[in-house]
Amino acid sequence: MNNHFQPNAKPYLITKSLHPENQESPISFLDNDTISSRLFYRRNHFSYPSLSSSSYWFPVSGHVKKPLFFSLQQLTYLPSKQVKAVLECSGNKRSFFEPKVFGEQWEKGAMSQGIWKGVPLKNVLDLAGIKESALEVVVEGYDYGERKDNNQLVSYTRSLPLEKALHPDTIIAYEYNGKPIPFKHGFPLRLIVPQWYAMASVKWLKQIIVTDSPFTGPFQTVDYVYYPYKESNKEAVPVTNLHVNSTIQHPIDRDILQTGAHTIRGIAWTGQGYIKKVEISTDNGESWNEANIETIDHTGYSWSTWYYHWRAEQKGEYTIMSRATDSNKRVQPKKPFWNRKGYGYHAIDKVRVKLE
Repeated sequence: MNNHFQPNAKPYLITKSLHPENQESPISFLDNDTISSRLFYRRNHFSYPSLSSSSYWFPVSGHVKKPLFFSLQQLTYLPSKQVKAVLECSGNKRSFFEPKVFGEQWEKGAMSQGIWKGVPLKNVLDLAGIKESALEVVVEGYDYGERKDNNQLVSYTRSLPLEKALHPDTIIAYEYNGKPIPFKHGFPLRLIVPQWYAMASVKWLKQIIVTDSPFTGPFQTVDYVYYPYKESNKEAVPVTNLHVNSTIQHPIDRDILQTGAHTIRGIAWTGQGYIKKVEISTDNGESWNEANIETIDHTGYSWSTWYYHWRAEQKGEYTIMSRATDSNKRVQPKKPFWNRKGYGYHAIDKVRVKLE
């Protein structure tokens, strides 16, 4: 009889940096559609801000007919909605780019998802009354610090085009998975912009300004821009919608398995339409078979889980690949769109395993 106590094993965040704190979700060990805040990835540009919810107000100003101030309590009195959405850092999978690029070397876990509850940004803007001259909605967070490229103190501030800001599912969230948003994920208020990379989902909301001209802050025009050339800024375009993408969760890269039956599992997601098909190759792309999609979200906001039963009788090394297709006929490419800052990696996912 074995009297040794066997503690439950559990996954933890994977540290990428501590100052500022950047932690990756253990994506291979997430088997839930709603990720706990403990395992939700953390992406910061600066140190955490200092703020109190007891004296918390945020203004809505600029090109509006009636500038307003909202308290947290007032916001929770407004009609609310829930949105189940993927938040993916635009640098997710950056470490897989070839040639390599500088920046946080995220692997596959700079993404998570859960259920956000809040008030549509549109409702708040409607109360303030947008002027006809309005062009963009600027959202500033309380986090700020010094930028390394110009030694200036700046706050984390982003803008949305009017069309995206007024989308009914772009929300000012105050709850995550039925509880107040944890401080490290934006408490007390966080913007949630479904189907866009998560740089748009500004944390620790400080103020909203409606403008009649394009916002040119550094997190809009320097960072979060696709630069397709190493030295030149020619043909640069902003980072917006998520690419169609997939990740193999099981098996894990470089696993040693036994011959026989195995289930390949993973997730797929997109920023346009919804996931329509996932294909699996177990022979390095020579042939493809359709996987079984377990969950389909026709809004396209959350990921789809999928699985494929694989029977492998021959010993040896295998390259397993996953390729997703969305309802807009976008397909994961063999090679990603290389860009200087390493955003939006979306090439066919692959893991290598050995059968013994």
